[in-house]
Amino acid sequence: MSLILLVIFAALVFTYINGFHDTANSIATVVSTKVLTPRQAIVMAAVTNLVGAFCGTAVAVTIASGLVDAQVATMPVLSCALFAAIAWNLITWWFGLPSSSSHALVGGLCGSVLAASGNRWSSIIWSIPGKQHWWQGKGILWKIIVPMLTSPLVGFVGGFVLMTLLYFLLRNWRPVTVNRVFGKLQLCSAAYMGFAHGTNDAQKTMGIIALALVAGTSAGHFDSLPGWLSFLKTAAPVTGQTLVIAIWIKILCALTMCAGTAAGGWRIIKTLGQKMVRIHPVQGFAAETTGASVLFVAAYFGMPVSTTHAITTSIMGVGCAKHFNALRLGVVERILWAWVLTLPASAGLAYLLVLLARAFGWV
Repeated sequence: MSLILLVIFAALVFTYINGFHDTANSIATVVSTKVLTPRQAIVMAAVTNLVGAFCGTAVAVTIASGLVDAQVATMPVLSCALFAAIAWNLITWWFGLPSSSSHALVGGLCGSVLAASGNRWSSIIWSIPGKQHWWQGKGILWKIIVPMLTSPLVGFVGGFVLMTLLYFLLRNWRPVTVNRVFGKLQLCSAAYMGFAHGTNDAQKTMGIIALALVAGTSAGHFDSLPGWLSFLKTAAPVTGQTLVIAIWIKILCALTMCAGTAAGGWRIIKTLGQKMVRIHPVQGFAAETTGASVLFVAAYFGMPVSTTHAITTSIMGVGCAKHFNALRLGVVERILWAWVLTLPASAGLAYLLVLLARAFGWV
């Protein structure tokens, strides 16, 4: 029972860190354009994240039952996965790098399960093609790799196209009028960004907790629990059915994400909103609208994509619509390296943690 509580605690710590780590991604533009003060932006993001977290469970189901063998994902293994993801998030936060919490979690999950299974690669669900469409498929390929490659591309192209269209439509407007109108519209786009972030990121930890409860139930850890704790029992879904995420898991993760959001993440806000490219309200509107749309569509199809990738590439696309020299390529290069390293780094760290736990007889 103590291990179950440890996993739930670690999952909530990850959610809290994800809140202030990725909140920076969702509010960097609205703060940098001075449409809202940092405090106002954080309050708005906290509320919209909370609302978004209750909308759908497709991403949670993917994490809980679509990436790894649930029988291998025991409590110690999940703990190692979460601690690895937390460590990578803190490292990148400290250096102000907007890396992906999603990919840190997926990398940690895959690395820990691989180590626990004795390097049995089949313990990771690589690819189960959809019967009719590719987005109905399961596994790392369809739910992680394909979205990881396409979402930044869609974000960049979408931001570029939308900003180019706005430049054309607003070419005869006075700059002061553009700033006044889009200063108000950016409130809507920033709220949309916070909502979309909640629909995707909060669900990832819901999936981890559900996976832990399924593993605990299958192993019989809950058989001797008193009746009032029966809500912890979570049976694995029957073939062809979808895992149901309990309402108390949604509430717990949503509130924790909201609390983390309220803490903010100023280092990453500075990188995204100031160091990478200078933006104005109209550009912030275009970037937030594009990034939020990428997240929302991905959440609908159960794809745990990166908030970081979506908003950062949208900002890049918006900046390039004006001129390619608007981008500060040195900062972009640092961000790209963080993206490339996140999956293997978190997987490697989780793998080592499992080996260390095994040496002490915990796994």
